[in-house]
Amino acid sequence: MIDFENGNNGFNNELGQRTLQRIQTEQVICLTSVSPSGIPQPRPVWFVWDGTRFVIYSIAKAKKLTHIAHKLHVALHFNTNELGKDIQVILGIAQIDPTLPTAKNNSAYSAKYQTGILGLGMNEDQYAAPFRVAIRITPTRLRGLSPIPTE
Repeated sequence: MIDFENGNNGFNNELGQRTLQRIQTEQVICLTSVSPSGIPQPRPVWFVWDGTRFVIYSIAKAKKLTHIAHKLHVALHFNTNELGKDIQVILGIAQIDPTLPTAKNNSAYSAKYQTGILGLGMNEDQYAAPFRVAIRITPTRLRGLSPIPTE
């Protein structure tokens, strides 16, 4: 496990470099929040990385917002490869952040998901209207199995 505390960016080893590569190439990440009753609630989400944190946009009535308001600690992870390898789990602190640009005004988000938004039969205005709540997730820890221990 790699901590991001005390100035450590957490990505300065093999596992961290692989995680950064996936952050730059993956379209979907799984966000797990915890409901007020203590049940983990995973869901696939679109995301962008701004160099220090993840940015996710949400529908205003989504349960994940209630979960985050109750407990800021979340987990993010990518799918494994077909052999169950290439595992990265990112623990972090999530916050609703009204200071972030809207999905439409976030150039990195717009560029990354333009095709996906069109595939939903929407334009950027139509997508940004319901997905108007920005969530900022700051990593605190990174864990994974890369390579898998042999003993």
